[in-house]
Amino acid sequence: MPASIKFEMVSELKDKLKGAEAVFVCEYRGLTVAQATEVRRLVREAGGEVKVAKNTLVRIALGEVGMAVPEDITVGPNAYVIAHENSPAIAKAIKEFASKKENKAMVIKGGLMGSNVLSLDQVMALADLPSRDQMLAQLVGTLAGPIRGLVTVLSGPSRGLVTCLSQLAEKKGSDAA
Repeated sequence: MPASIKFEMVSELKDKLKGAEAVFVCEYRGLTVAQATEVRRLVREAGGEVKVAKNTLVRIALGEVGMAVPEDITVGPNAYVIAHENSPAIAKAIKEFASKKENKAMVIKGGLMGSNVLSLDQVMALADLPSRDQMLAQLVGTLAGPIRGLVTVLSGPSRGLVTCLSQLAEKKGSDAA
């Protein structure tokens, strides 16, 4: 491969990796074209992209953008799943794809998050995290709980007064009749 093409490929990889939250490394040896298309679709729907490139060029690009450069997992035919945001959702997408019996050819090797190299277990733990929307909903629920309780406590005396007044009105109405 001529050197100018390699420089262009490294430059393209650097552009893709610059804003990346995480990069997951998967071996794709043995996947059919339909399976490869399916994993690309799932990752794209989750907000990421799959890039197949020479390992040496990826290592150079990773080093130039300041990410960790793992020598052990960047060996063999690899697909690099780039997560620009919401990396748990993308990790979940590749985990679910690889866990299906017919997709056993897809092997998740590990990943990178900034200057940290993630093991397979750490990638799986990341995949098991709730999505960003679920985490925000849990946070709102946690914050709203005490406020809801305060509103209930503060409305208690006025509710009691209204109940007393309505009982008095009913009693006076029954006494008048």
